[in-house]
Amino acid sequence: MINLDTRVQNILNQITNLSTEVFSDNLIGIYVHGSLALGCFNWNKSDIDFIVVVKIKPTLEQKKQYIKGLLIIDKNCPPKGLEMSVVLERYTRDFIYPTPFELHFSNLHKQKCSDNLEEYCLRMNGTDNDLAAHFTIIKNACITIYGNSEKVIFGEVPHLDYLDSIKCDIENAEDEIKENPIYVVLNLCRVLAYTKDNLILSKKDGGYWGIAHVPEQYAPIISKTVNCYLNEDIFKTDIEDSLLQDFAKYMCGQIFAR
Repeated sequence: MINLDTRVQNILNQITNLSTEVFSDNLIGIYVHGSLALGCFNWNKSDIDFIVVVKIKPTLEQKKQYIKGLLIIDKNCPPKGLEMSVVLERYTRDFIYPTPFELHFSNLHKQKCSDNLEEYCLRMNGTDNDLAAHFTIIKNACITIYGNSEKVIFGEVPHLDYLDSIKCDIENAEDEIKENPIYVVLNLCRVLAYTKDNLILSKKDGGYWGIAHVPEQYAPIISKTVNCYLNEDIFKTDIEDSLLQDFAKYMCGQIFAR
């Protein structure tokens, strides 16, 4: 059992209360994944990731009410905020890829929600490749804060779908590594760990795997990002951009060759 920060537990309680109030008998469960479930949450560097599973499509009014509630909860959240998707039970049990979702919310969308909530709720649905990765993490490490166990609600995600999902997440790594080195370096490590060894790892454990398995010249980059991720340090630019990009190029070459 993971011991949660009091602030985090309060937020999860608010999410549960909001979800049961808005979706009522339509709500199947709420499943927390990501760094919280994997035991490496950092208040200043992590978001709170969760999936809401419902029986039937929520109404527009329910979507609006839910987003309004999340915006209120968000005021007391960590800087990276909340990231959630509402998904139908039929797709958690009988997986398809890319996976349909009914509603999504994250820090990236707060301004759109404020500008025109109804328009946002009308348009924010479709399919999402990332859900294959989220569902896989949930099957392996999950905090169920409401409803039946994830073992009952989530079916198996095929290997090739999960692999495609995590590859999609790092396909622009060479361009993104300078702007977000901690996320990109550790994500590249955990994706390579899966492609080589079928390991499903957190960013932290992906970094440790990388230190042990990636060529030695890249060890300082990985060690630095692991330390920054776990502590309050900011990634300083004493490592040249060219070395970061060389690392990303090497890692992508290894990943996409498989």
